[in-house]
Amino acid sequence: MNPVVLVYLVGSTLVFMAANATLKTYAASGGFAVLAGALALFCVGNFLMVRVMRENGLGLAIALSLIFQLIAITLMAVVVFGERPTPLQIAGLVLGVVAVSMIVWPQGGAT
Repeated sequence: MNPVVLVYLVGSTLVFMAANATLKTYAASGGFAVLAGALALFCVGNFLMVRVMRENGLGLAIALSLIFQLIAITLMAVVVFGERPTPLQIAGLVLGVVAVSMIVWPQGGAT
């Protein structure tokens, strides 16, 4: 993965984190403007993901995006919102990282 695509992937993850935090706020207090803001952030995140998909293909881009978001949003939930994942949920995170690592691992010695 080239550095520019990595920047798009990290950027989309940050935007999706902001969108999900905004939705958490909407779930707690409501408000049309908050919901509209979250939806706008999701649109921006998806726009960035299209760049990642163009460079790496749909399957790899989505797999990378999902695990990046899974870990980042879980960390945000723990640090910012005080949520505590169960041991089974933590095991799922670890398995997700292993699965995506296997998907992105170079095949046949190619780098």
